[in-house]
Amino acid sequence: MTAARPERLRKAGLAALEICAVAALYYGSATLGLIQQLVGGQVTPLWPPTGIALASLLLCGLRVWPGIALGAFLVNAPLGPSIPAVLAIVSGNTLAPVCSYVLLRRTGFRTELDRLQDALGLIFLGALTGMLISATVGSGTLALSGALSAEDFWPTWSVWWTGDAMGVLVVTPVLLVLRFAHWPKDARPARWAEGLLLLAATVFVGFLETSSTPLIFLGFPLLIWAAFRFQLAGAALCALSVSTFAIVAAARGSGPFAGHDLLTNMITLQAFNGSSSLTALLVAATVSQRNQTQKEIARACGLLADMAAKATAGGRRPRLPDRGDGTETDGGRTERPT
Repeated sequence: MTAARPERLRKAGLAALEICAVAALYYGSATLGLIQQLVGGQVTPLWPPTGIALASLLLCGLRVWPGIALGAFLVNAPLGPSIPAVLAIVSGNTLAPVCSYVLLRRTGFRTELDRLQDALGLIFLGALTGMLISATVGSGTLALSGALSAEDFWPTWSVWWTGDAMGVLVVTPVLLVLRFAHWPKDARPARWAEGLLLLAATVFVGFLETSSTPLIFLGFPLLIWAAFRFQLAGAALCALSVSTFAIVAAARGSGPFAGHDLLTNMITLQAFNGSSSLTALLVAATVSQRNQTQKEIARACGLLADMAAKATAGGRRPRLPDRGDGTETDGGRTERPT
C-alpha cells in the first residue's frame, strides 16, 4: 500500500505534465495559425492545433484531452463573442480530434504510418471526417450568437473545415515522424546533397506558388521525389512546406486563387492540399511497405540458406516435414513406413 502510493503520485504528476505540455503547444501553434486569419479574427485556412491535438492523442492516449480543451479555451476566450459561445467552440475543438482518434483506433491505425491503410485512415477519418465536428459547431455557434451573418455561414464553415483538416494532414504526420526521427549515421555525402537539393527546390517552388504565376502544380514532382527517396520523413516535411506556401497564396489571393470569392478559394485550396497530402502519404506508405517486404524476403532467404548449409555440413539431406499421409520426403525420394 505504501509503495503503491508514490507510484500513483508519479503517474498523476506525469499525466498533469503531459496535459500542460499539450495545452502550451496548442496555444503556441494557434498563435502562428492566426497569422493567416480570414474570417472573424479566428478562422484560418491552416489550424496547426488540430494536428497537435490528434498527434498527442495518438501518442499519449485519451488522458491528455483536458490539455486540448484548456488550450482551446485560452485561444478562444479573447476572441469569442460571449462565454457560452466560447465554451461551445471549445467543446467542438476538443470533440473533433477525440472522435478522429476513436475512429483511427477502431481501424487499427499505427503511428508508424508504414501501411497504406494507415495513410488512408489519417486522410479520410482523421482529417476529412473528424474535423466536420469542429467546423459545424464553431460556425453554427458564431451564426447563432450573431457574430456571423447567414450568408457568411458556408464560406466560414469551408474555411474552418479546411483549416482544421489541413492541420491534421500536414502537422500530424510530421509530429509522428519526429517520434522515430534519428540522426543518420552512415548516410553518404551524395545522400546529404540530394536532401539539400530537395530542400532548395521546395523553397524555390514555394516562392513560385505565392507569385502571380499559377504554377502551384509544380509541388507534386517534389512530393513524389521526397516520398520515394526519403519515405515518410521526407514526404511529411515536403507536404507541410508545399501546403504552407499554398495557404499563403490563398490568403493573398495570388496565383490560381486570384479573382475568386472566399468559398471558391477554400474549395480550391482544400482540393490542392488534400491531393498533395494524399500523394505524399500514399506514395511514402507504399514505398515503406515495399521495403519492408523486401527485408522479410531477404531474411527468409537467409534462414533457408543457413538451414541448407547446416544440413550439408552434417552430411545429410534436409528432411522436409511429413506430408500428412504417413510418408516422409528425403531430398528427392519418397519413403513410406513399413
